[in-house]
Amino acid sequence: MNSNADPLEALDDRQAAAAFRRLVRHLQHRHDAQNIDLMGLSGFCRNCLADWIRNAGYPGDKEDARALIHGMPSAEWKATRQTPATEKQLARMEASIAKNAQE
Repeated sequence: MNSNADPLEALDDRQAAAAFRRLVRHLQHRHDAQNIDLMGLSGFCRNCLADWIRNAGYPGDKEDARALIHGMPSAEWKATRQTPATEKQLARMEASIAKNAQE
């Protein structure tokens, strides 16, 4: 899509940043929403957000970015919030990720 025709490009950066922060805080609060389920449904998760902020110029490394998004170090997140993935969740995630190929 031509970026001139993309209405998101007209969104003020302050508004976009506020919405992004609200999304991250929401995901920090809703730790019951597992990354594997987010990936299976939408093709992205908290770790993707961490990668995206790095791609956008965040100066920290991968772990710094994940800690920022998770609200804690990723090892702590995994130990206290993450549950083991089932075969069904993994299959759904793989199918969902395949839809991301157009990006």
